[in-house]
Amino acid sequence: MKRKDFLHLTGICSLGLFTIPHLALGAQDSFTLAQLIGKGNPEITGNSYRQKMHKQTKAAFLEMKAAAAKDNISIEVVSAYRSFERQKEIFEGKYKRFTGQGLSPKQALSKIIEYSTIPGTSRHHWGTDIDIIQANTGARPSSVLQEKHFYGNGPFCDMKVWLTKNASSFGFYEVYTKDANRKGFSHEPWHFSYKPVSKPMLEAYKKLDIKSILQQEKIMGSEHFSDGFIAKYVQEHILDINPELL
Repeated sequence: MKRKDFLHLTGICSLGLFTIPHLALGAQDSFTLAQLIGKGNPEITGNSYRQKMHKQTKAAFLEMKAAAAKDNISIEVVSAYRSFERQKEIFEGKYKRFTGQGLSPKQALSKIIEYSTIPGTSRHHWGTDIDIIQANTGARPSSVLQEKHFYGNGPFCDMKVWLTKNASSFGFYEVYTKDANRKGFSHEPWHFSYKPVSKPMLEAYKKLDIKSILQQEKIMGSEHFSDGFIAKYVQEHILDINPELL
């Protein structure tokens, strides 16, 4: 039976029952569809969007944070685990705003995915990815997640230099690297992923019928998710990342 037929027969809404095997790499042996698209994960620990992470990611992050502190670098998480519903709120809020400003649905979608993921496709759903800044820099910019703050004389430059040298030894890698040949999401020097868990989750995620799942969820604008749009989105926004995470 083809995988697409299987998904329809078993019902995509039965998220907690559907599992996908993978080669473990030190993580769990299988992931539910719910875990992969941000609809529930028993491995998540923490009480807020800044603290919620996959438990293995959290342990590794705390080790990295402690090591950085010894070098007078205070790492602060500004965003970690993000649920499907939260990502849907973000996505649909932007969709309404952009179409309300006169953009066509397709133009709005193109603008949204410069930085924001379609709900159900975010790496933040896995609890393995974190957006981080440096806390001990004095006055803080009003908008912290901007590339200019991580280079040159930017307030988070010292942290960025430290992470470039040390993050991989704790299992963390920058996801959307500064590579002129990379497509998809723009460079995000603040976004790091815990490879020992996120890599096997990505392997499992690649086996999903993304278009069917997104349309089943009735996301605003999903009627414009053509086969070509989804194929390009997967190739550029999900897979065109730091090769270390593939």
